Amino acid sequence: MKVGIVGSGGREHALCAILKKSNKISEIFCFPGNAGTSTIAQNINLDPNNFEDLKNFILKQKIDLMIIGPEKPLVEGIVDFFEEHNIKVFGPSKVAAQLEGSKIFTKKICQKYKIPTAKFGIFQNKIDTKKYLEGWNYPAVIKADNLASGKGVYICNNQKESDTAINEIFDGKFGKAKNILIEEFLEGEEMSFFIISDGKTFKCFGTAQDHKRVFEGDKGKNTGGMGAYSPSRLISKELEKKILKKIIKPTISGLSELNSNYKGFLYAGLMIVDNEPYLIEYNVRMGDPECQTILPRLKSDLAVIMNSCCNGTLDKITIEWEDKKSLCVVLCAKGYPDTFKKGTEIPNLDNILINSDNHLFHAGTKKVINKIIVNGGRVLNFVSISDDFLSAREKVHKIIEKVNWTDGFYRKDIGYKVID
Repeated sequence: MKVGIVGSGGREHALCAILKKSNKISEIFCFPGNAGTSTIAQNINLDPNNFEDLKNFILKQKIDLMIIGPEKPLVEGIVDFFEEHNIKVFGPSKVAAQLEGSKIFTKKICQKYKIPTAKFGIFQNKIDTKKYLEGWNYPAVIKADNLASGKGVYICNNQKESDTAINEIFDGKFGKAKNILIEEFLEGEEMSFFIISDGKTFKCFGTAQDHKRVFEGDKGKNTGGMGAYSPSRLISKELEKKILKKIIKPTISGLSELNSNYKGFLYAGLMIVDNEPYLIEYNVRMGDPECQTILPRLKSDLAVIMNSCCNGTLDKITIEWEDKKSLCVVLCAKGYPDTFKKGTEIPNLDNILINSDNHLFHAGTKKVINKIIVNGGRVLNFVSISDDFLSAREKVHKIIEKVNWTDGFYRKDIGYKVID
């Protein structure tokens, strides 16, 4: 089976590496991939947002299955486009992808189907938004409605901070903004909860906790993710039942009433308050870096699982996991998430020992004349699997020290709530 993966980040390298282990797969193509995927697959320099060019290549190469990594092509309807041309594709339709493409779409589903979530208000301009927040009992959560690469969420502690957030969103920091979402701040602990679905059946696909803030102690600006660990310390059979009953099942039912059967990965970002789950957001794909953290624990054949989702036979598949802990640390370019330098060489990667317990997934990298250079803010993902989180983190830190990259930085406290 020939497989194609759309995307160029750590998530896509992780998908590529885990799929490579399957004896069902003969070739993997990455569109466009990164320096890491180039060693195990064919990188194809095509724009992931040019559906026509992708289609022509896929049909010419007779690729059997396409997997869509990032959110933008999903929200813009790549799955519908491929299916119109009889290309088998793993991912949700354009309608279903609105769960991530529009936070307001998701909030309205929550409202209609009584899915527990933070109280909210929707506004179309700066004046009404700022007026709504007069006398607000801070903190307040302010969100751009549209896609923002994980960065369009502000936790504001006072009016000055909320004014800045409102101005930045409506002034186009995350693209044209027609709407803004104001939410109450929920006091609890976050958890990432994943399922995989074929449109008829869904199965749980792991839990994780990611660290979005750039500095240790979860301080500073939001990023695309500085690290993660899996499974979440909060998960239990009781909590899982609540999440499925109160959040996942009503969402899937709500989409079916819109004539959309959900296919692919679905990520629920949750806030757990007194062992009760509240929905913060949905992502219509694997999270990043949660994907890099979860997939190395998978014992079952990922290619078989994904193919069954496209064929509507997920009910016949058993998904098995290693009974281990997994922890990921993201090595970033200095200056991220603000201004950082591209083009610098990353040394010593040939010295890194990779095995079944230690993984290196590239993200913002590019190969130029046998050198690995920086091509993005989040550069490398180091993942270790162990019987406990502390030893996993210690192993990761030792590996990063061997890289000895002076232009990079990373958080040394990933998993602190479950370790320290």
